[in-house]
Amino acid sequence: MTPQWLTLPAKLINGGIAGLIGVTCVFPIDLAKTRLQNQQNGSRMYTSMSDCLIKTIRSDGYFGMYRGAAVNLTLVTPEKAIKLAANDFFRHHLSKDGQKLTLFKEMLAGCGAGTCQVIITTPMEMLKIQLQDAGRIAAQRKLMPQVAGGPAVEKSPTAMQLTRDLLKSKGIAGLYKGLGATLLRDVPFSIIYFPLFANLNNLGRRGDEGTAPFYVSFVSGCIAGSTAAVAVNPVDVIKTRLQSLTRGTHEDTYSGVTDCIRKILRHEGPTAFLKGAYCRALVIAPLFGIAQVVYFLGVGEFLLGLLPKRQN
Repeated sequence: MTPQWLTLPAKLINGGIAGLIGVTCVFPIDLAKTRLQNQQNGSRMYTSMSDCLIKTIRSDGYFGMYRGAAVNLTLVTPEKAIKLAANDFFRHHLSKDGQKLTLFKEMLAGCGAGTCQVIITTPMEMLKIQLQDAGRIAAQRKLMPQVAGGPAVEKSPTAMQLTRDLLKSKGIAGLYKGLGATLLRDVPFSIIYFPLFANLNNLGRRGDEGTAPFYVSFVSGCIAGSTAAVAVNPVDVIKTRLQSLTRGTHEDTYSGVTDCIRKILRHEGPTAFLKGAYCRALVIAPLFGIAQVVYFLGVGEFLLGLLPKRQN
């Protein structure tokens, strides 16, 4: 049996590869999710995910759907690596003599993984949201009548410009705006996702010591991911609103989580917390399905020569 410390680099490679593949596949849907969640009553630019993507292609071309993708592709490797490896690490240390974990310990391991990942998730999503939502703000300003004194449409900033400006004006804390909301989203997500995935995946295992086929891991990842994504979508809406630095005309600004909840309920109603829920489910399902397939196929172990010989 390979020592735990030797398998950690393989787990990091697995998480990184899975993140790169997954983000490339689903990023346009994630862009639609961000824009749908950010638009408020009275300033709606899009009626649905398909409407958002069609209008984005018309105004910015095909690659307009990948605004902010560079940030994600750069940081998703450490983010996914930390999330998957941390969960595996906590599960390993909570297990006694290799015995099956109780549901509580599975949830505890997921909680630890969700807490660890926000180190990367918060600044990554902070930058990504600004870039993704820039097209919506620009489109709204173009539609404003000039007599209303609408501001001129500015060129969208780059991730490096945003990072420099935030570090210069607010220091490292600027990149961690919305940290509390990110924790409130990612910790419950991991608490739901990892135990649900583990139990669904175990249903397809070949014997007591065997592993589940790759398609079982994929389906289990999709089901667990979409379930957890929809469950925490209200907090994701709050997080997205708090991390958006630029607002459209007549759109609310928020001072914190409580203020955000109060204003959303007052001006948009409870259903606003479900904005982008189906987009988020469509993003997370394949993202985690792909992640678990790569993870369980042992791509990292294969590359490092740690993969054990399979029994026929």
